[in-house]
Amino acid sequence: MFQKILIANRGEIALRVLRACKELGIQTVVVHSTADADAMHVRLADESVCIGPPPSRDSYLNIHQIVAACEITGADAVHPGYGFLSENAKFADILAAHNITFIGPSGDHIRIMGDKIEAKRTAKRLGIPVVPGSDGAVTDEKEAKRIAAEIGYPVIIKASAGGGGRGMKVALTEEDLEVALQTARTEAGAAFGDDAVYIEKYLQKPRHIEVQVFGDGFGRGVHFGERDCSLQRRHQKVWEEANSPALNAEERSRIGGICAKAIADLGYSGAGTIEFLYENGEFYFIEMNTRLQVEHPVTEAITGIDLVHEQIRVASGGGLSVKQEDIKFNGHAIECRINAEDPRTFTPSPGTITHFHTPGGLGIRVDSGVYSGYKIPPYYDSLIGKLIVHGRNRVECMMRLRRALDEFVVDGIKTTLPLFRDLVGNADIANGDYDIHWLEKYLAKEE
Repeated sequence: MFQKILIANRGEIALRVLRACKELGIQTVVVHSTADADAMHVRLADESVCIGPPPSRDSYLNIHQIVAACEITGADAVHPGYGFLSENAKFADILAAHNITFIGPSGDHIRIMGDKIEAKRTAKRLGIPVVPGSDGAVTDEKEAKRIAAEIGYPVIIKASAGGGGRGMKVALTEEDLEVALQTARTEAGAAFGDDAVYIEKYLQKPRHIEVQVFGDGFGRGVHFGERDCSLQRRHQKVWEEANSPALNAEERSRIGGICAKAIADLGYSGAGTIEFLYENGEFYFIEMNTRLQVEHPVTEAITGIDLVHEQIRVASGGGLSVKQEDIKFNGHAIECRINAEDPRTFTPSPGTITHFHTPGGLGIRVDSGVYSGYKIPPYYDSLIGKLIVHGRNRVECMMRLRRALDEFVVDGIKTTLPLFRDLVGNADIANGDYDIHWLEKYLAKEE
């Protein structure tokens, strides 16, 4: 087991990893920018190192400063959390070159899954169902029209190196295709430095289903069930739940088994999430995230297994603590992402939190690094906390969620709490009857 882990992140995920390390008796080091000097994870860590000014490029994305912090403190492993450098293959390679363990997959696996075209090829080879579309990058309009005609309109054009909805454009007809292709390329080049794009069939009313997987790096793989992340705004997840209200036990077992086998065959090490669009009983691979997800607590709630403990165990060479038959699913869990944003316009709302009170009681968990008097800096993601609720079934979970949202108090800034209070009383949400377009249509009606 590791002696000292450096946590290369901030906010609630840094605190989440820190807690897991303390439970395992591992010394912790956190890095922070000057803007985060008073952050909770900095206060609670055994050691802390300031690595630069507020902009991420000068601090949390500064690989040389983070490696230097490891060497100064004697950290023998780095947990990257999510975001920042968590899916940076170069970072994983540099750590390996310095004999520091990256708590995550190999640089090669990060590269494969970070390239959307190569990821789709790999998924297809591993037996994972994929969305019909181009086999690789689309190079010109003529080729794009031929592929679109074969798979049928509407189609979606996606950046190969993309994420977060950037470099994604829908073409409903052949007339739309030229503009969509050019726009997607321009956005991809500006956002990612790579203008390669590919084409897929655009599904009309799909759900976003993702499967939590783990590999031990030695040919064993397991799955921890699925999460439904269909409530999204601008391709960003807002509300996640496990298990999905759209799947039955047979579908859950089938797609989980496919994913676990694929991870084993790939020789993958650590946590990963294989994401799908799901429509009319069929799953279509869209991407794989080679890291811990923001929404991992809902999986922990229904399995009772600490996924960060598993990450650390696997990275240290200890293998998985469970076999597939050991993983049982108990009840239902929902996570709401609480952002420092206007609940209608979603404009960021940095500032000082004057009062912060979290809900409690059976089945309630709040992951947050903020506190009364904490000043939210304007430089980073607006996520300030996650409310996770667990019940014996979805009905009980929704009842408990409604009560927990009423108890949650954040004063001094605007947050998305009012949005969730609206959603929990909506009939479609109560019935689990929604798709990836539902929330944006709902918000448009409210304007």
